[in-house]
Amino acid sequence: MNYIFDYIMVPIQLIIVFFTLYYFILSLFGIFKFKEKKILTPRNTFAIIVAAHNEEQVIGQLIENLHVLNYPRELYDVYVIADNCKDQTAQIARSAGALVYERFNTEFKGKGYALEWMFEKLFQSKRQYEAVVIFDADNLVDPNFLLEMNSRLCKGERVIQGYLDAKNPNDTWISATFALSFWVVNHIWHLAKYNIGLSSVLGGTGMCIATDVLKEYGWGATCLTEDMEFTMKVLLKGIRTTWAHDAIVYDEKPLTFRQSWNQRKRWAQGHFDVAGRYIPRLLVEGFKRRDIRILDGVLHLLQPHFLLLSTTFLLFSYLYHIAPFYTNILYMILPVEVWTIIAIGQYIFPVIVLFKIRAHWKSWFYMLFYPLFVYSWIPITFFGFLHRNNRVWSHTQHTRGLSYQDILLSNSDEFSKENPF
Repeated sequence: MNYIFDYIMVPIQLIIVFFTLYYFILSLFGIFKFKEKKILTPRNTFAIIVAAHNEEQVIGQLIENLHVLNYPRELYDVYVIADNCKDQTAQIARSAGALVYERFNTEFKGKGYALEWMFEKLFQSKRQYEAVVIFDADNLVDPNFLLEMNSRLCKGERVIQGYLDAKNPNDTWISATFALSFWVVNHIWHLAKYNIGLSSVLGGTGMCIATDVLKEYGWGATCLTEDMEFTMKVLLKGIRTTWAHDAIVYDEKPLTFRQSWNQRKRWAQGHFDVAGRYIPRLLVEGFKRRDIRILDGVLHLLQPHFLLLSTTFLLFSYLYHIAPFYTNILYMILPVEVWTIIAIGQYIFPVIVLFKIRAHWKSWFYMLFYPLFVYSWIPITFFGFLHRNNRVWSHTQHTRGLSYQDILLSNSDEFSKENPF
């Protein structure tokens, strides 16, 4: 009777062991970046699309940046969706040389709906493009971004995610830890998966999608995490999302904990929403095709569930020390030395990443706050689960009006691109 809880606790422990080992081993493949042969001849045409809602403070700098990319100007056009804007976003973007489409729809609000509306207009236009590239209005873009995406398209990749960097990594401790989390994920998750042939996940900006994929399968991604939804939609069709490590986009990170909380809660809500709708289909299709990439997509969608499960187990483990009420098999499956290595690895991996990108000393200092940022995901994920059916879009205000030249000056003073050892 004392161990009747084993029927619950033993499976939970087996799940914890599996997820922990799986993602720890996966992380090891992201430490190194393999050399690749790049196709440097521009061949593909691009429609660059920027979805903007009241972004007058940052849209001008992005459009200026996009007009001076290292890619033939006749091979790409810049489109701006001024979505339900009440400020000067449309006028500023038009003056900067973008092709502006103004959308007013108070019923279907959000980036996903705006992109679907824009894609339909693109498909009906006289000029057709080989691929679309999507940025957020607060972004700045590395000049070689399109060259990198062109190379990937020429190699047959159809859905591609670029490297998600930060344009304000040291403004506050929140933006610093947010940036650090992206740098870590870029390496031990995105790069790792690409290195071993698994599917990555679109990140909302810096995305490149072949037009024929959009035309064949449609966009149809209108939830709070439209990027993840589209990733899983095409993964069901056997199309993996690849990773372009040298196609860099600089994203504005939140400055305050409240902004960070709201943004991550929206991501958690969308994650649970997509998981509920796609996991059953991905499981069936994955086993049917015997495709490890699709089954890995299931594991990705289960990540927030695993966080809640492991947190619950941690709380039970404290009770276990007072009155054992289940069989602890964690150390029966893996010796304590292995658990120690995994525990240390959680702190070593961020150090390796900071070393690789030659981070500024401020980033090393702000790493002291990184555990606080990581563990704050627990309550955020919990509330995201409770509000998973709430699809009301929450807009993050962007104010960091930097030019790409400012980024270059900042990089020369603070950090440089990673050393590919």
